[in-house]
Amino acid sequence: MPVHLSQITPSIFASLSLDGAQDFLGIGESPGGRELLFLIDGLGADAIEKYAEFAPAISRLHKFGKVRTSFPSTTATSLATLTTGELPGVHGMLGYTVQVPRSGGRILNALKWDERVDPINWQSVPTLFEKAAQAEISVSHVAAKRYENSGFTRAVFRGAQYLGANVVPDLIAQTKASLKATPSFTYLYVNDLDVAGHSDGVGSDKWIAALALIDSLYVALVKELPSKTRIWLTADHGMISADKKIVIGVDNPLADGIAVIAGEPRARHLYLDSARDSEFARNDVAELWREFLKDDVEVFTREEAIAASLFGEVISQEAFDRMGEVIVIAQKNVVLIDADREVKEGAMVGHHGGNSEIESQVPLLTTTLN
Repeated sequence: MPVHLSQITPSIFASLSLDGAQDFLGIGESPGGRELLFLIDGLGADAIEKYAEFAPAISRLHKFGKVRTSFPSTTATSLATLTTGELPGVHGMLGYTVQVPRSGGRILNALKWDERVDPINWQSVPTLFEKAAQAEISVSHVAAKRYENSGFTRAVFRGAQYLGANVVPDLIAQTKASLKATPSFTYLYVNDLDVAGHSDGVGSDKWIAALALIDSLYVALVKELPSKTRIWLTADHGMISADKKIVIGVDNPLADGIAVIAGEPRARHLYLDSARDSEFARNDVAELWREFLKDDVEVFTREEAIAASLFGEVISQEAFDRMGEVIVIAQKNVVLIDADREVKEGAMVGHHGGNSEIESQVPLLTTTLN
């Protein structure tokens, strides 16, 4: 049975007897009342298979299955899906950046945030962390200190005790401490692989070094954890390396009628000029992109995206308001560069956000410590 990212955390909390949490994965009762979810940002299912020799310890874990992420296959969307157990149309985290409704064209970068946006109002679905903490399950979030008070953390991870750690020994110590009590759940996050993938590409020397470092972190970590701790290892997205770059509006008509470009190079939210707020105008822009880029893209008007359940079958009013009026998904190894961000976006080798199998399939590995 295919596994979806939204099913992982509810199943783990169900194993800890959280009322209302559904065991979608059929994993049963927690063997020792201690559950660790280790998320490696950017580790695609294809990558751990192809480069297993550089992560021997992780590769020996039991392969529970491949997991499908939500669209877009990007950190902000995937982690909200993971922590709420809901699809993007419900939790409203529709991408790396989206236009803030009724803001005059202001863009919210979900990972960097904007102090003018209340994180709890923006992502109002209660997290599973909140529900578990209220049920007296010890819930901890171990990650770099810089994320602790971010708007994204408050939007998506609220309910967990944040245990900041910037170096491997501290990550291990904080994770060990977080799992002393029972029942307990710890979410451990590292992003070194994602950073290396963006800058140098999957399989580069820098990326392989990051993978090997994470494998050594795992080896050291398991030596310190209590027996019967069950470990789950997964990711938020995979990554492709770009080989064709299209700059929107440069030597092409793709910027015509577009007021705001959001999303990221593999998954664009396009917002039209206010004077063109109609289904006819959206169809017109969508057809222009289809004709010009042909099979390099998949294009949806907002109406088509909803009909196709691109963000799930249920669309909240908040998600509707934030959604691009036209949504463009790059295909093959194409990236769609925002002309205003051409230097930064064009310099990246690795990208994600699209709906390819490489980007949207991640591993789910598990073991229970003796």
